Parts: sequence; structure tokens; C-alpha cells
Amino acid sequence: MNQIKLFIELTRLKRPIGYMLLFWPCAWGLTIGYDFTKEKFTYVFYLILFLTGSILMRSAGCIINDIVDEKFDRQVSRTKNRPIASGKISRNRGLFYSLTLCLIALFVLLQFNYLTIILALGSMPLAFTYPFMKRFTYWPQLFLGITFNYGLILGWTSVTNQINVIPILLYLGAIFWTLGYDTIYGYQDIKDDEIIGLKSTSIKFKENPKTFLKLCYLIFFTILLSVGILMKLNFIYYIFLLMVSLHLYNFQIKRLNIEKQLSCLNIFKSNNLLGLIIFIGLIIGKQNF
Repeated sequence: MNQIKLFIELTRLKRPIGYMLLFWPCAWGLTIGYDFTKEKFTYVFYLILFLTGSILMRSAGCIINDIVDEKFDRQVSRTKNRPIASGKISRNRGLFYSLTLCLIALFVLLQFNYLTIILALGSMPLAFTYPFMKRFTYWPQLFLGITFNYGLILGWTSVTNQINVIPILLYLGAIFWTLGYDTIYGYQDIKDDEIIGLKSTSIKFKENPKTFLKLCYLIFFTILLSVGILMKLNFIYYIFLLMVSLHLYNFQIKRLNIEKQLSCLNIFKSNNLLGLIIFIGLIIGKQNF
């Protein structure tokens, strides 16, 4: 029983925000690519597959991240009690768990077409290089965005079996979304990170974080607007975009206080709701009334 609790703690399964932020781009890509005039079973089934894959890969990624960051985690107050950093789970056991999760995720991946499988396997180096980025560059959040939102392309190809400019455009927008929300998340650890020499956009833009966030979210919103125009989505989509803009500015940028860890965490978590708003907006926006 104790090992189960440690496994849940290691994989952050009690914190769904991580795998939901991985899932939403997949759901967006699937939604913009799916033909809703056809049966809906495949759409729902693929949503379930992408959610399952997101949970598995996020869990595996957390373990790899903890193995790579073991020494640093011991020096950060928020992470020093993680199972690997605290010695409750060995690195070898953690690696075994991660490989097992990846194998199960591979089985899920094999349910899709060949193009999606090839693209997904080709993205694996991205997933396993991200934990090292904070040692070398102030832009690890950019690498996270590139990795975390890659599922958007996979969602599209899973039902279209081709690449198109629209999912690529939305993918670029989602990268800036992640660049914003993970910068906010990073302010929780900024003091410890500076002491131990780690880098992040949170540190790079600590003097004017709101200016940086405004730029990231403006690009994200502009691309969401462009996707709606290119896909000729109905007027309801733009009502949802208004909700997105209000959330990004009023709840995230305006309320941000980088000196308060809880505030940063709550703003970061609110992006789960934002992902849902965009998801619903895309579904309704594609309907013909």
C-alpha cells in the first residue's frame, strides 16, 4: 500500500492539472480535424485514447524529471520531499516505472494511423531533453511548450492522416500559451532556482513579468482568432474567445503577484479551465446552425 502511495506521489496523479494541460492541445487538434457530419464514436474514442496517453506520458515524464533533477530537488523547499529526492524511491525503481508507463503508452499510440505513430515517436527526444534545459538556457519553458503541445499535431493527423497549416498555426499559438502559464508557475521556485543556478523565463523576466505575459498571450489569442477565421467557425466561437481574452487578462495577468506562491499556483491551475473553454468553443464553432 505504501508503494502505491509513493507511486501516486511520484507520478503526480493527484494533481490532474499536469496531464490536463497535456491533453487539451490533443483535444483541440482532434476537434479541428474531425468531420462532425460523420459518426461521433471515433471522436469520443480518440478523446479517451488521448486522455489516457496524456496521463501515461505525463506520469512517465514526471519520473524522468525527478531522476534528472534529484540533486536540485533536494535544495528546493517545494520539491525536497519528492520520493526520489527524499530517497523513498530509488532511481532504478523510478526508471522501471517510467519505462513501464511508456510501454503502455506505446500500446495506446498503436491504435492510431501510421503518420500519427511516426510523428509521435519522432517527438520522444523532445520529451526527454526538456529536464536538462534549465541548466543551459533561460528558455526551458519554450522547450516545454514545444513538447507539451505536440499532441495538437497528433490530434489532427489521427483523423485527417495529413499535415495542414491550420494545426501548425494553432500549435505555435499553444506554445506561447505554455510559455506564459509555465513562467507563472516558475515564480514559485524563483528564489531557490537563483541560489542553485537554474535558469528560466521566470528569472529572465522577473523585473517585468506582466509585459512578457501580455506578449505571449496576445500572440496566443491572435492565433486563436486567426484559426477561427481560416476555418470559418461560427459566431459562437468568438463569444468563447471573448471569455478566453477576459480570463487571460483579468484573471491571469492582472492578478499576478510573483511574491505570492499560492497566487502563482492558482493562476497556473486556472489554465485547465481555459483549455476547456477553448475546447468547447471549437466544438460548437464547427457546428452548422
